[in-house]
Amino acid sequence: MKKLRIGTRNSKLALIQTSLVIDILKRQHPGISCEIVKIKTTGDIINNIPLENIGSSGLFIKEIESALLNHEIDLAVHSMKDVPTALPDGLKIGAILSREQPWDVVIGRHPGLKLSTLNKGAVIGSSSQRRKAQLLYNYPHLNIQSIRGNLDTRLKKVQKGNVDAIILAYAGVKRMGWDNLITEIIDINICLPAVGQGAIGIELRENDHKTADLITILNNTPTETAVEAERSFLKRLEGGCQVPIGALAVISSENLILQGMVASPDGKTMFRGTKKGKLNRAEKIGMALAEELLQQGCGKILELIERECY
Repeated sequence: MKKLRIGTRNSKLALIQTSLVIDILKRQHPGISCEIVKIKTTGDIINNIPLENIGSSGLFIKEIESALLNHEIDLAVHSMKDVPTALPDGLKIGAILSREQPWDVVIGRHPGLKLSTLNKGAVIGSSSQRRKAQLLYNYPHLNIQSIRGNLDTRLKKVQKGNVDAIILAYAGVKRMGWDNLITEIIDINICLPAVGQGAIGIELRENDHKTADLITILNNTPTETAVEAERSFLKRLEGGCQVPIGALAVISSENLILQGMVASPDGKTMFRGTKKGKLNRAEKIGMALAEELLQQGCGKILELIERECY
């Protein structure tokens, strides 16, 4: 059986996620050999500038995709929230693993700390425009500051008292084994997650059929369907900049329920809606919800952000 060269970011969380993939592959394909290839991405190198000021998309995967196209690796492991809706020619997402819970969580300086109980001016650290906009919309008295760096770096800022709390994706916190540090799970009515949040995707070359066959067992169909709806919503709305967009698709019986949000970066304006439909219409549901929010007027926010970006 062939040796698989697996590309990933060189962060603790990325390596944990890659190990999860390898463990499944080895259980299903006894004797398979896997080599982890650590790759530094633009997003990892430029870690002292807010993401919205860097511009462009794919900041955490471009170099990994280049390695795929250059046959330096056989597949790549990504957090789906980092994957742009438009992939380079010759590449595809071959599998999406079963999703971890997608919501955002608070890690505060003190046990039991909740956003609703914080005083005016309390400092909350987040690297996400999406989180910042939604938090300001619901808690305008808070001071949301941009913080970058890996999860360990952000956690130290809380422990040292540089911030009162940080907001992270539950999936990353859970995979890092930090569940006990969570002081609040943020309700999705307050903060919708990023598109694809909590899901791990496997990218490979379109013409590499042998590797595609090997990773088929990794794919979770319900997660794939939900993420398809969310990415369709994002694709219709997104531009070349970091835009506060959130979405979450949930499967209930034979139906898919998609919630979506577009907000102004300052959190003063928000457009939000819900669409429901059959599972086989996931892509169309995403497009339809995007069109609904555009009709409500969210296009003005998108246009303004694009102008400021360029």
